[in-house]
Amino acid sequence: MVFDFDSVVIGAGVVGLSVARSLAETGRTVLIVEAEPDFGKGISSRNSEVIHAGIYYPFNSLKRSLCVSGKDLLVDYCVSRNVDHKILGKLIVANTKEEIFSLGKIFENGVRNGVTDLKMVFPDEISQLEPNLRANKAIISPSTGIIDSHGLMLALLGDFEHAGGLLSCNSPVSGIKVLKIGFSLTVGSKEDSQITCRELINSAGLSAQKISMMIENSEAGSVPESKYCKGTYFSYSKKSDFSHLIYPVPNNSGLGVHLTLDLAGRSKFGPDTEWVDTPNYDVNPKRKNEFIKAIKTYFPDLSDEALMPDYAGVRPKIVSENEPASDFMIQFSDQHLIPGYVALYGIESPGLTSALAIGNLISRKLN
Repeated sequence: MVFDFDSVVIGAGVVGLSVARSLAETGRTVLIVEAEPDFGKGISSRNSEVIHAGIYYPFNSLKRSLCVSGKDLLVDYCVSRNVDHKILGKLIVANTKEEIFSLGKIFENGVRNGVTDLKMVFPDEISQLEPNLRANKAIISPSTGIIDSHGLMLALLGDFEHAGGLLSCNSPVSGIKVLKIGFSLTVGSKEDSQITCRELINSAGLSAQKISMMIENSEAGSVPESKYCKGTYFSYSKKSDFSHLIYPVPNNSGLGVHLTLDLAGRSKFGPDTEWVDTPNYDVNPKRKNEFIKAIKTYFPDLSDEALMPDYAGVRPKIVSENEPASDFMIQFSDQHLIPGYVALYGIESPGLTSALAIGNLISRKLN
């Protein structure tokens, strides 16, 4: 059979673009289909834009291995492609006895994970690093940074297209049929088109489960249930009081209401955690009081009136609110019994940092 494409990637977020780029650079003919009018309109444009070091994750997890290796790949890539980024460092702060105990465990885990530059710092040094920060103890992670995620996606798309790849936006997938070899996809927003491919990679983010359930005769038991955890961000209209990223001790749902800086040096706070039944990006200004309470545990001089509602994102969870945090789930044919199909579920933070490593992993496995 002659296929229209060797590989089709569903979803043009940062991970989908990275996967498609890796596949195209092996000589495959690759098409990305994206339901939105442009690339990177979903999870990839609604996050903290942080380059993570790999501190928090269990040692035997994909999050750990892909984040630690992905960070180095990402920084090297940014340098080689002139993608704006800054390695600012971050402080993970603790004030209560319980937080200080947790901080020790986080430090041990980070060192075990191969993050070799971590240092525990105490009040005198903390006040020298960040005079406006309240913390009884902190971990400094010098290699944490920030990145222009849109610039990264533009660079990945440029590489992908230079390798012969094609991006088709406004192209939602409405049907998938498994052939004797390969797949037939029904694609299009106005007139349906039929596309065939040998390999199909589902990197649809919040819609990944929906895509998998379209597959005729799919093994439904291999598809995890979709859960959605919304995160709201507030911007800060005053000049930033900090030069590092500031993180509280994390919780099961995320890394807490942290302070990040953009490439222009402006502060923003978030995300918080709000479990929702369906994804939405509405920003509720009434959440401001909860933000103020959380932020003032480490930034007591916060100017309340300078805190303004900004934007929201939704984490593609595969566990419920009261369950322990999950790992990335990247399924190949040995898990769902569909040759040539790769499904990515629960690609939340540190998905941005891990994107290049994920692309390399999938390309290597399919080869």
